[in-house]
Amino acid sequence: MKRPVQAVLLLLSGFGLLHISLFTDLCLRYVRPGMRPLLVASGLLLLALAAAELWSYRTPTTRLGAAPGHEGSGHPGGHGHDGEPEAADVAGHGHGHDHTGVPRVAWLLFLPALSLLLYAPPALGAYTASREPAKAVTRQQDHFDALASTSPLPMTLTQFTRRVQQDRTQAIRGRTVRMSGLVTPDKGGRGWFLTRIIISCCAADAQSVKVRIYGAPSLPADTWVSVTGTVHPGGKLGTSSAPAALDAATVTKIDRPVNGYSDALPLAPTR
Repeated sequence: MKRPVQAVLLLLSGFGLLHISLFTDLCLRYVRPGMRPLLVASGLLLLALAAAELWSYRTPTTRLGAAPGHEGSGHPGGHGHDGEPEAADVAGHGHGHDHTGVPRVAWLLFLPALSLLLYAPPALGAYTASREPAKAVTRQQDHFDALASTSPLPMTLTQFTRRVQQDRTQAIRGRTVRMSGLVTPDKGGRGWFLTRIIISCCAADAQSVKVRIYGAPSLPADTWVSVTGTVHPGGKLGTSSAPAALDAATVTKIDRPVNGYSDALPLAPTR
C-alpha cells in the first residue's frame, strides 16, 4: 500500500467519523452522547494526518550529504567513489518514493472506513439482548421513598425491578406503572421482554435490563413500546423470589428515544 493510498484511507476514516458524529446522530448507536466530542476531534485529527501525509509525499526532498544538482557527490548516475550505487539509491531508488511493503490484508481497512460513509451498522437491539442474561440489579436499597400518586406511574426498568424485589413495604402492589423499552422475544418461545440496553462507554460493554410482559401479544423484535400494567404475581413481593414481570394493560408503539442506550424514564406515547 503506497503512501497516497494510505492518505486516502486516513481521509475516508476522518470523513466517516465526522459523518456519523457531526452531521448525523448515527454515532449514538455505538457510544454514549458524552463521547461525541471525542469522535469529532478524532475525525479532524485523521484529516490533518492525511493532509500532512499528502504534503510530505508531494514535497521533493534532498538527500543528506549531496549538494543541490550534484547527486552522489558529483558522480553520474548516483554512484560513489568505488562505483557502487549510493545507499539512498539502494533504499529508495533515489527518487523519494516509498516502496516499503505492506501486507495485502491492510486493504481490508477500507471496509470499515467505507461503511461509516455508505452503510452504518444498525443499533444494538433484541438480537444482542436475547443472547445475554439480563443485568442483575445487585445494589441493595434499604430505604424507598413514597411513590408518587400519579397513575400510571412512570418508572425505569431498574426502578421497577428494585421495587418488586427489594421494597419490603410492597408499595408497588396494585399500582399501575408505565415503562418503555424495546421488544425482545424470549428465545425459549415463552412470551417477550421489555428491554433496555445500557452502555457505560460504547457498544462493546453493553448490558441489558429486562421485565417480562404477560397478557399482551409480542410485537416484532426491536419495536419500541410504552407498556402500562401492574405487577405480575409470583414469589414473595419485596424479596428476590419475586420476578420482575408485568401484567400488561396497554402496549403502545413509540419512536426510539435519543437516549435509547440508557434506562431512562419512559416518554409519553405518541398519539
